[in-house]
Amino acid sequence: MATNDHQLITLIRKGEGIDIEFKTCRNQLNRDVYQTVCAFLNRHGGTILLGVTDSGDIQGIEPDAVSQIKKDFVTTINNPQKIHPPAYMAIDELVVEGKQVLRIYVPESSQVHRCNGHIFDRNEDGDFDITNHTRQVADLYQRKQATYSENKIYPFARMDDLRSDLIDKCRRLAGVWRDDHPWLGMDDPALLKSAQLYQTDPETGRSGLTLAGILLFGNDQLILSAVPHHRTDLILRKVNLDRYDDRDLVRTNLIESYERIIAFVQKHLPDPFFLEGMERMSFRDAIFREVASNILIHREYTNAFPAKLIIERGQVRTENSNKPHGFGVLDPATFTPFSKNPVIGAFFREIHRADELGSGMRKMMRYGKAYGGADPQMIEGDVFRIIIKVPEFESSGKVQAEEQETWQGAQSGHNRNKVTGEVTGEVTGEVTGEVYYLLKVIGKGASTRAEAQAALELKGQANFRERYLGPALEAGLIEMTIPEKPKSSKQKYRLTDTGRQVLIKIHGGAD
Repeated sequence: MATNDHQLITLIRKGEGIDIEFKTCRNQLNRDVYQTVCAFLNRHGGTILLGVTDSGDIQGIEPDAVSQIKKDFVTTINNPQKIHPPAYMAIDELVVEGKQVLRIYVPESSQVHRCNGHIFDRNEDGDFDITNHTRQVADLYQRKQATYSENKIYPFARMDDLRSDLIDKCRRLAGVWRDDHPWLGMDDPALLKSAQLYQTDPETGRSGLTLAGILLFGNDQLILSAVPHHRTDLILRKVNLDRYDDRDLVRTNLIESYERIIAFVQKHLPDPFFLEGMERMSFRDAIFREVASNILIHREYTNAFPAKLIIERGQVRTENSNKPHGFGVLDPATFTPFSKNPVIGAFFREIHRADELGSGMRKMMRYGKAYGGADPQMIEGDVFRIIIKVPEFESSGKVQAEEQETWQGAQSGHNRNKVTGEVTGEVTGEVTGEVYYLLKVIGKGASTRAEAQAALELKGQANFRERYLGPALEAGLIEMTIPEKPKSSKQKYRLTDTGRQVLIKIHGGAD
């Protein structure tokens, strides 16, 4: 739960507007909350604050009602009978001036949404029903289609052209973060429709896979048929400045593109020791997780300009084609986030490869200066650029081993936070310390989530899933014992052959 937030108080003082709405909700949800959600989805997105009156008075929500309100909202927002197409979004707890407030961030959608069968739009005066206003509805559809190329339908694309293994992988990843995720009970076609990757053109009546669906799950041949210029160029250029020292030309789906970007960064950038609270924190991975998702989510895919990530001495530069909403260096204090591909962005958030719009940028700024000595720069234009300063180590393995010894000394008395130097030196890029601890536990025998979490003495389930279970599953180091039933009460996790080899390499096996 967050503490008093000065920025939030400043936001409340500005009052309601086209992208901010207050709802009292003392002990239950206001009935018109979902109309506002629908209007924000259809316009430019926005923030809904529950526990604040129309005049901006922070009354808060009754503590006993918070849990039920959150549950009711999540259940209803995923109900296609209420909001169609469904929209997946989080609801955060905050404490403002000693009172509990709930915050809902609603991203702009590339779809036209309905609430209880009605289309709502947003202006400065609030939400208004445009269902029977034919011209306004037509304008809304036209604006969405003209702005978001990810929605273009490709009738020639077939389900057989998609990677069913990737769809299943993403279904399982979504289930890691939410035991009750709706995708877990859906077959592939239903999941694609739910994620807005299979749509119907309202003007022509044609149905089919969208560009977003092809980019996420298409086989390489299908992707290059739809977007022949699609590629992400990863370059290391420190010694040979005319060409490159290492290169990976990525021309595949966005799921595996993300993994290859992260692998390239981990291969060529140092991961110095930082301690946040009582846990080791990889600032490198936190920063470049946001960079990787930004390159893939916010790119204009109809533009043939190739995306690039270039590692140079002392800095990393990225470039990708863009539909700008301004020009120049972005100021984090005044920047308003805008999703260029909301469907792709929403999908990445569901599998936990991207943060809520805007929060990833704040995280990158938060860790960037500590990591490289200077604030990252983001430059908006027809080509979107990011410049991040990075440390230079002559012998990263040696330095990291020395840092690990310092870490172990600082962590004396906390046995589960001790990792051999090999983890951050020899095996950098394969496992984090957290994943290593989990492998040790599961290496002793298949464990349920609760058993593994208890063995690691972790109380927070969200933290366990984010730092331990999710990364280990995603890296293929552990697997479910009942993969066909991810939500089974008998579900356990065991080491894969890869996980067993990594554990042996680090520590000679489980102890």
